[in-house]
Amino acid sequence: MRRLILALCLSAAGAMVAIADDLAAPQGPVVLTVSGAIAHTNGDHVAQFDQAMLDALPQRTTVTTTPWYEGPQHFSGPLMSALLDAVGATGSTIKVTALNDYSAEVPLQDILSYPVILADRLDDKLLSVRDKGPLFVIYPFDEYRELYDEVHFGRSVWQINAITVE
Repeated sequence: MRRLILALCLSAAGAMVAIADDLAAPQGPVVLTVSGAIAHTNGDHVAQFDQAMLDALPQRTTVTTTPWYEGPQHFSGPLMSALLDAVGATGSTIKVTALNDYSAEVPLQDILSYPVILADRLDDKLLSVRDKGPLFVIYPFDEYRELYDEVHFGRSVWQINAITVE
């Protein structure tokens, strides 16, 4: 009998740990869905984020020049590394997909080597779909001049709604 009770207690403790590893469910409209090689979910093998959940992640502002805007702009949003940590990503590449199904592969090494952000704001205003929102991969081009090239421009997907960790 003691063994049965001990087994039940250990099973319940394991279930609590598993629940603690999962993400809270989004309370507002889903802005981003992350799938693939992730350990922490809040849906059917996916991690869904609303704006408040994205805002709760460690943030960064990047002031940089891009080919898409005139002069340096102030982009802000969660660090991509923080997002990947939050979902327990275990891949080597992330596939970033836009609302129009355009996608690009971003090596995880980019995220680990540079403070890449998932910009959701431009000059402190939420990015609209009309202005490349709701989310936009922004590299710190001005801080790391080696990033200012066609390869990294191609990885700077805008109007993002999904990320797949591969």
